[in-house]
Amino acid sequence: MTTLEVRDLVKDFSIRSGLRHSRFRAVDNVSFTLTPGRTVALVGESGSGKSTVARMIARLERPTAGRITATRSDGTRVADRDYRDHVQMVFQDPFASLNPFHTVEHHLARPLKLHGRAKTREETRRLAEELLERVNLTPAADIARRRPHELSGGQRQRVAIARALAPGARVVIADEPVSMLDVSIRLGVLNLLARLQREDDLAVLYITHDLATARHFSDDILVMYRGRVVERGPADEVILNPRHPYTKILAAAAPNPDARDRDRLREALGLEPAGNSTLPGDDPGCTFRDRCPSATDVCARMPEDFEVGYDHYAKCWLRPGEGRDALPAADGTAAGRPA
Repeated sequence: MTTLEVRDLVKDFSIRSGLRHSRFRAVDNVSFTLTPGRTVALVGESGSGKSTVARMIARLERPTAGRITATRSDGTRVADRDYRDHVQMVFQDPFASLNPFHTVEHHLARPLKLHGRAKTREETRRLAEELLERVNLTPAADIARRRPHELSGGQRQRVAIARALAPGARVVIADEPVSMLDVSIRLGVLNLLARLQREDDLAVLYITHDLATARHFSDDILVMYRGRVVERGPADEVILNPRHPYTKILAAAAPNPDARDRDRLREALGLEPAGNSTLPGDDPGCTFRDRCPSATDVCARMPEDFEVGYDHYAKCWLRPGEGRDALPAADGTAAGRPA
């Protein structure tokens, strides 16, 4: 079993325009822990920094600051040379992540050999077929001889999941693993991931736009906005009882056959963005204040994580449920109350 700790993760990108250089902060002080047998969902709109976090954990991007530590069950730290034995990633597009010139068997045999899990050709073939059977691709011998273009999208993603398990990974980073698949087969792939997690006691980071699957597939949810985690907590609590204004908008935008929710959606999305010319990372205040109906001058300062329920935190000056008077004034005193 492997635990992955992410602490104060920061990623800056350099932007060049002619002779001018500027900095874009894609991820700003993100922290969380992935524990065996549990799934953490990272949700947010496009450009919020979710995939950048995933790529840094998979060591496809180098963090600007912060640390990522993998620890074994006995408390020893996983050495850098063994890190990829423990941490693997499932990409969003299963066709782009598989080499079209090679067979399915080659895609599984390569990590088995590179990570020392198989030595002979017979052992490699046997383990590759066992992996295919674990992800419900049968007959395994027939699937192993095929190339990616001969498989459906769902089958290709199952091959990608099998490849992630081939090195013996204990931490799986699933970056929107079903967004490129037909709606009819998404549930099957998610159920497969859930079964593999139970069988191998995996720690899973599930990145998605879909709040419904985030709620039902994950144990905890982190909501990202412009590179910052604005709310985190148990899945049901965050989705059914959102406390940050941005999370409320996401929850209101989730499809629901109840007609009454359409009025709630219109109300939540009736906030017209005022436009923000400041790049994320250059703004010291709350990044959501240009769209928030409760924003005041104090929101020019970055709020801390306030506990709003059991193990439930929101990065917002407004204490939900306490009314607008709970907002402190710009000098830090409570609004409408003497200092």
